[in-house]
Amino acid sequence: MPVNPRTRDQIELVLNNLPGAAAFPARDRWEEIDDVDYLYREHTILTREQDADRLEDAIGRIPGETREIQRERVPRTTHVIRFTLSPTETLVPAILDLLDQDPELGPGVATPDHILYVCPEICPATEPIEVPTGTVDPVPAPGLNAHDCPCRGVPRPECDGHGVFLSIVDTGLLTNADAGHAWLTGVQGAVEDPYTVDNNGNTIIVPYAGHGTFVAGVARCMAPKASAYVERAFDIAGANYETMLPASLTDALNRNPDILVFTFCTATRKDRSLITFDDFYDSRIRYLKGLVVLAPAGNDGKQRPMWPAAYREVLSVGALSANWRDRAYFSNHGRWVDVYAPGQDLINAFPVGTYVCTEPPVGELREFQGMAKWSGTSFSTPVVAGLIAARMSVTGENAQQAADSLLRLACSQTIPGVGAVLYPGQACDDGNDKCGCRCDSCHRCSGCSGDRSRAH
Repeated sequence: MPVNPRTRDQIELVLNNLPGAAAFPARDRWEEIDDVDYLYREHTILTREQDADRLEDAIGRIPGETREIQRERVPRTTHVIRFTLSPTETLVPAILDLLDQDPELGPGVATPDHILYVCPEICPATEPIEVPTGTVDPVPAPGLNAHDCPCRGVPRPECDGHGVFLSIVDTGLLTNADAGHAWLTGVQGAVEDPYTVDNNGNTIIVPYAGHGTFVAGVARCMAPKASAYVERAFDIAGANYETMLPASLTDALNRNPDILVFTFCTATRKDRSLITFDDFYDSRIRYLKGLVVLAPAGNDGKQRPMWPAAYREVLSVGALSANWRDRAYFSNHGRWVDVYAPGQDLINAFPVGTYVCTEPPVGELREFQGMAKWSGTSFSTPVVAGLIAARMSVTGENAQQAADSLLRLACSQTIPGVGAVLYPGQACDDGNDKCGCRCDSCHRCSGCSGDRSRAH
């Protein structure tokens, strides 16, 4: 069975716009396979500094082709080395297979330079959808427009995130993002230009534009007085190489956040962790007491672990459907996912202008007036991040303590077949009202089916 059209369109967008991008398996096999394993950079292999000499020797032992090798440290990393190989007929995945079998190395010493996305399946679970004129703004919190739910959690007034700082690593922030979006007042970020000109000379919104602004808006709906900065780590097709991320991660940490929010993830070769993130965690994150790192579980609808969400040290967030009762059809799941929160049909800030669909219905024009309806685990993630921030402002807990408290609450209201769940308005819940609602018609809570906290 061939790769489905939506996945094909999404991957083609990345391959056609990110220089050096490649897919495994390659395009010429997409008619005979049903999924693409991972995306990577051509002619590039990564390793740890301690293994670099052995790896270089092993590459030289591969028979059949002569290779020139350029060796350099990956910028903003401590111990990651990048080898750039001269082009040959043997592609990186095949070279890595040979290196795994080398007795002087062993599996996993050499890895690709993976491509990460602003929440796969390559992009958010849906393309943005127009919001009818006159739609109620998504504030005050929670205001996430849950379908078929007449009641929503009502947070205490002081449960607002005051004094808490979030760093969000995403696509940057729209210029004058708070114009018409009062809940974004005070949010800062690297400027994102959401527009391009098509072949007919028309100005249109580029794919993935506004993602960082939308994420910040969701977080602010949960914690309206929290401070936030949106880093710009993704420009082209909402994707970038893992070796390009340490610079943005370093900038984000240098802002001394309480909460670090990633909105990207990826599948990896043989489901191994990301070597650049391993390095970044070991050199920076592990020494920051109280910091919480969150990442989306991804939108493939599968149990396969996605990175960096699958790290034990990262709080991984899946998505609930629009009715808040079920797992969203697109949300990844499994024991490596810590908690689920609303992530379907959320409404928040978006650029003004014309958007051209890049997946079915390809070419459809959508007109936006500054708001959009969007779905994905990258949007359920700031729901949880905002709840943590809001709790901190009342309890005096640091981010890790607040996250642990909320995970205990989430566990106590586990939905069978889904997992531990959190709802808007529950940041300062004392645990007596397990659903965070003021009526019984919205959610059916049950006892925890087991200790899911940090279970990977």
